[in-house]
Amino acid sequence: MATQSKPQMAAALPCFRPEALTFLRNLARHNERAWFQPRKAVFEAELKAPMLAIVRKVNDAMAGFAPRFARPPEKCLFRIYRDTRFSANKAPYKTHVAAWWAAEGMEKTSGAGYYFHVSAKELIIAAGVWMPEKEQLAAVRHWLLDHHEEFRKLIHRAAVRKTFEEFEGNALTRPPKGFPAQHPAMDMIRCRQWGLATTLPATEALKPGLAALLIRSFKLASPVVDALNAPIAATLAPKKRVLFGLR
Repeated sequence: MATQSKPQMAAALPCFRPEALTFLRNLARHNERAWFQPRKAVFEAELKAPMLAIVRKVNDAMAGFAPRFARPPEKCLFRIYRDTRFSANKAPYKTHVAAWWAAEGMEKTSGAGYYFHVSAKELIIAAGVWMPEKEQLAAVRHWLLDHHEEFRKLIHRAAVRKTFEEFEGNALTRPPKGFPAQHPAMDMIRCRQWGLATTLPATEALKPGLAALLIRSFKLASPVVDALNAPIAATLAPKKRVLFGLR
């Protein structure tokens, strides 16, 4: 007698069901392994599977405007587990799910890229540089000395302003050492982050058009990401070796 195979689960849709927000809301209240572990299958079905489906759909579209950012979906997703080693907050889980698209060759560095996350309260869509390494931070600041006007035009385009706000930038209170205090780009040079972001109600993540919303937003922000990656890419280029003091 032939054995019956188990029914196949339907492929996840590139958006979330209300159960996903309910899970995240409850996780915020019960952020402990004893609560999460018995419900891990719910997390996999209601949050991880839709996240992977969303990333796949965004990847397909990125072939047209940001091909160097399309990566395996599993590589784009952030883990739900928090790193508590150096934190006073020992809650083991994040209360949101998130994905990050880094450019090819910048996967293990910050660089400029594309990001979104969903919590029980909000949907955040962002693009830019969030935590640049020291050398990258200096590279962007020096780039802004000569390219601040063109960068301002990119972030102040009317279409961009309809969708995004500029990062506050986590700015220094005074000019960084070695930079002219009166430079017209000092408001941007003092920043430690550059880019665009928008915050929407979490219910937007339940709509079938979520992936399309991300694609439109990322495409709109792509000139800003490309501009920021220009000086960062230069820091990652192989350094020429000096032989006997000659180049």
